[in-house]
Amino acid sequence: MEKADKIKILQDLVSINTVNGNELAVATYLQQVFAEHGIKATIDEFGDKRANLQAEIGSKNADQKVLVFSGHQDTVSIDDESAWEQPPFGAQIIGDKLYGRGAADMKSGLAAEVIALIELAENPAIELNGTLRFIATAGEEFGTPGAYRLNEQHAIDDADALVIGEPTDGQIIFAHSGSFNYRITSRGQAAHSSRPAQGINAIQGLVNYINLEKDLFTDTPEDPYLGRVQHSITVIHGGEQVNTIPATAELLGNIRPTQAFDNQQVIARIEAAVAELNQQYDAQLSLEIIHNFEPVETASDNGFIQIVKQVAQETFTDRQVDLLTMNGATDASVFVKNNPGLPTVILGADGDKSSHQLNEYTTISSYLALIEIYQKIAREFLQ
Repeated sequence: MEKADKIKILQDLVSINTVNGNELAVATYLQQVFAEHGIKATIDEFGDKRANLQAEIGSKNADQKVLVFSGHQDTVSIDDESAWEQPPFGAQIIGDKLYGRGAADMKSGLAAEVIALIELAENPAIELNGTLRFIATAGEEFGTPGAYRLNEQHAIDDADALVIGEPTDGQIIFAHSGSFNYRITSRGQAAHSSRPAQGINAIQGLVNYINLEKDLFTDTPEDPYLGRVQHSITVIHGGEQVNTIPATAELLGNIRPTQAFDNQQVIARIEAAVAELNQQYDAQLSLEIIHNFEPVETASDNGFIQIVKQVAQETFTDRQVDLLTMNGATDASVFVKNNPGLPTVILGADGDKSSHQLNEYTTISSYLALIEIYQKIAREFLQ
């Protein structure tokens, strides 16, 4: 494929507005791109213009390996469009930078994976000894409905390795924490503020929890790669009127589980704290789990990790490629529920620090290099 065509595919993807949805438009576009190159891609639409897409090349013998390239089609919001220096869906190129919402996170990775499949399929000198599967997901930025649907369909169960194309500035992420979002609701008894003893202040119930939560995870073991569990109270709602004792109040919290102290241990710790407080105080607390994403961790000396590091360093000649960890979460957090221990890397183009920001961008040079890297990974792993 010509360089100009590769750039156009990325520009076309960035120009499609997929802010928290509308993935069907991207899936339809990519299906057409694949079809133009003789590759069948299947769209799984599941309402309200949400859709996943799958395509694969290579051989399908049961005793051969399966490598999955995956990326999400949605983006976060653009915030104040007038504050952008370049149109958020304009996909404008200035020098080596291509600007737009999703340019980094993660339509550059998505396009690079697509083109890698196409070029591998069209190269008569290459015969993959196994299956290379491409999966484009819906809703990674909020709730991961696409990844959960793929798990229900067992789309990742047979995978032997996984590459997620999130932006990493060419660095290799071999482990990332989980992400656990939860709600604590406190229920008391309303009363006039002039007679507080007749009521039960629901806000005080939250205060009791907050005081306990600050030290709730101090004794947890330190993960060798991800460190200690990170935890925060991030949202509080309570009270409707200044002269009324509030009957209900709630808070939201986020916790980053690790392999050393995983999601089930986090849940058990919070449940125990809630039970303890409910015995001690009148305001009664309840726990609701909102999102529950698993940590993802592959040993840094794993053979697949070493393949990725070697080919990435060979190709990214302008930088040192390192093995790193991060505290974010990806679709891999869902996929590993069905395939525990799946060797996983996150590797993508430039622009990581501009993700979710105004004037998001990636670089053309890193995007083109990424296409080459993805092909090399497939050739090495499926040889």
